[in-house]
Amino acid sequence: MAKGGGGGMLLPVSGGDAGKGAGGDEAALFKGSAMTRRGAVAALSYMSCSVLLVMFNKAALSSYNFPCANVITLLQMVCSTGLLYVLRRLKIISFTNSDPSVPSDALFFVPFRILLRTTPLSLAYLLYMLASMESVRGVNVPMYTTLRRTTVVFTMTMEYFLAKQKHTPPIIGSVALIVFGAFVAGARDLSFDARGYAIVFVANITTAVYLATINRIGKSSGLNSFGLMWCNGLVCGPCVLFLTYIQGDLKKTIEFPYLYSPGFQAVLLFSCMLAFLLNYTIFWNTILNSALTQSMCGNLKDFFTVGIGWVLFGGLPFDLLNVIGQGLGFLGSGLYAYCKIKGK
Repeated sequence: MAKGGGGGMLLPVSGGDAGKGAGGDEAALFKGSAMTRRGAVAALSYMSCSVLLVMFNKAALSSYNFPCANVITLLQMVCSTGLLYVLRRLKIISFTNSDPSVPSDALFFVPFRILLRTTPLSLAYLLYMLASMESVRGVNVPMYTTLRRTTVVFTMTMEYFLAKQKHTPPIIGSVALIVFGAFVAGARDLSFDARGYAIVFVANITTAVYLATINRIGKSSGLNSFGLMWCNGLVCGPCVLFLTYIQGDLKKTIEFPYLYSPGFQAVLLFSCMLAFLLNYTIFWNTILNSALTQSMCGNLKDFFTVGIGWVLFGGLPFDLLNVIGQGLGFLGSGLYAYCKIKGK
């Protein structure tokens, strides 16, 4: 937990003491469970933020036909970094696992050597953000969530190569069921777009790299969730600004006909707020649980994403094969959740 200026416990963070409470090891979700109560709260928080963010991003890019996904990414970064600066300046949060009153770099709030150490994580985050934002545009929401469920395969692979982490047969079986369901669901997608599908798979790869890097660097840097988000903003913000400038996105944004529409501005505002909360809960959930659990949470929340997306945005006619594939994917996610909670 982050300590405020008066020593009060205000906001949950994740760092070296993740999973521990004031009295030692935190209680399990229930007897015999491999997941703590705090881990369960982190997982549920991530799923809620993720569903809502996909809806608002889809509304901006598709309903309003906003042409500049990178500008939304830039706005989200600026808002997140600005909010972190205010909270840290007021000592409501800390960027490290130590007390916020511990001296640190006056300009960056964290030592410069730590900022350099987190650069690989920041670059992975930049690729993840850009690919994820663009992938929402070219594919309807139901198929987007279906294809994104295959991220678990890439995540499992990255965990093995980076952390030598191996998984039990039930876990591997649940992942295989998810992937099989994704292919079944997409077998008769009448709105098939090769470019859109390719971008989603690129987003899957960058997501896997990002989550695995969080687990590797996040626990060794001495930074908590807020600190990792802060470093990401400092490194990635200028990169995205330069990218939007050379692509002419800033000019397109100024000329966008709905720029001053209250509805569009509300969508952007909620998108920025949810992006901050989502980034925080990704760090929180990944460090408290694991990168693979984070990916599986993304699959479990897809039940709501698919349903809401179908109602609000459409794009995919009813098809029995698609429903069967979606069901297999959810069944695989449920199997993984059962194995994780039961400690298998």
